Amino acid sequence: METAWLAYRQEGPRKANTKYKRRLRQPWTEKQVKQLRSLAKANTPTGVISLKMERAPGSIASKAQREEISLKPINRSSNNRRKKTAKRG
Repeated sequence: METAWLAYRQEGPRKANTKYKRRLRQPWTEKQVKQLRSLAKANTPTGVISLKMERAPGSIASKAQREEISLKPINRSSNNRRKKTAKRG
């Protein structure tokens, strides 16, 4: 049974498709932390930050939490933002 598992591990989807690469954990540099702070201060969504920094959204959220950086949007109200129009009668 173990030989079948080893064969799968050696011929799995990552081995067959070279484009499918597992991203290794990259250490955060001080420059990247400063960029994260500036993007969070500019109220950039987490998804956009992840694209700009080429990191996973979960990685950005966890690093922001460890560095005590708030990713909550500051300029959005929780109320309905649509303007109410008068009913046509």
